[in-house]
Amino acid sequence: MNVQSEGRREQAGVSMPLLSLFWVFCRIGAFSFGGGLSGWVYREVVLMRPWMTEEEFLSALAVSQILPGANITNLAVCVGLKRGFIGASVAVCGLLMVPFFAVISLFSLYNQVAGLGWLTSALDGVTAAAIGLLLMTVWKGGRSAVRNISSGLALLATFVMIGILHWPLVPVVFGVGILSVAAAWPRKSKDA
Repeated sequence: MNVQSEGRREQAGVSMPLLSLFWVFCRIGAFSFGGGLSGWVYREVVLMRPWMTEEEFLSALAVSQILPGANITNLAVCVGLKRGFIGASVAVCGLLMVPFFAVISLFSLYNQVAGLGWLTSALDGVTAAAIGLLLMTVWKGGRSAVRNISSGLALLATFVMIGILHWPLVPVVFGVGILSVAAAWPRKSKDA
């Protein structure tokens, strides 16, 4: 472990003011949408504000993807839970406040802007940026998740079964999870 990540690990206990938590998620909710949000949350709560360590964030991201509901909302709850129920509520309210009012406002304008070519091009650019952020998050998560051959095989098996074969998520995660726990279970050596 290098000095920078060790220093970041020590700083991860820094307090998380509720107003700052609200404004971070309010900004994320206001200026982004799509699959790249987890990358932005990573940047805000791990890199810019040491509210979580990288390991805590990756664990929260994994839990948020397994739980039902929108991944980003689940992630906001996980981040906010560092301040308890009130923190989770503040993070979710911040995340959803601006989009809620924006959707209501834009609904009335939909028919007028739906056919504009420049709007379609702008959304294509936003999509490309979201894909880039998502790929960065996958790369960092995969790199830290693969610690030995069995964890690498579990990751690969999950990718193949869900991403390529399109098997249902819950049985795959349950099955691979059991095999992963069995592979990682500490075994007594013959010398003991």
